[in-house]
Amino acid sequence: MKEISNRSATYHFSIEQKFTAGLVLLGTEIKSIRSGKASFNDSFCVLHQGEIWIRNLHIAEYHFGTSNNHNPTRERKLLLTKKEIKKIETKIKERGNTLIPLKIFIAENGYAKIEIALAKGKKLHDKRDSIKEKDVQRELKRSLKI
Repeated sequence: MKEISNRSATYHFSIEQKFTAGLVLLGTEIKSIRSGKASFNDSFCVLHQGEIWIRNLHIAEYHFGTSNNHNPTRERKLLLTKKEIKKIETKIKERGNTLIPLKIFIAENGYAKIEIALAKGKKLHDKRDSIKEKDVQRELKRSLKI
């Protein structure tokens, strides 16, 4: 199973610290994730009453699901330790920090995990720099293959 990644995250944000969290999912949601049917468009994480939730993460309805199928964009709880939640809470209170999802993957034990990151938004000139850097890396790979 390949991982499902949020490719626009590194373009819009500079990543400061990463965390791996568990996801509270329904049966049909895990089946959709295993088949690769999830999208990060407009998804974000919020801290609410000492818990971290992810909103707008679109997990497509399971094709073979019955009337028990799930709502594709429902809020899902993230499972982190209290120590990690406290660390995230103090960092989010600082100006400019936000919590964004980076990727979803299936761990070796079969559970779905999500990698989230504390990040700061990039300015326009930073985005241009990252585009230039990607172009340089792409050219280097091309020249090494030839």
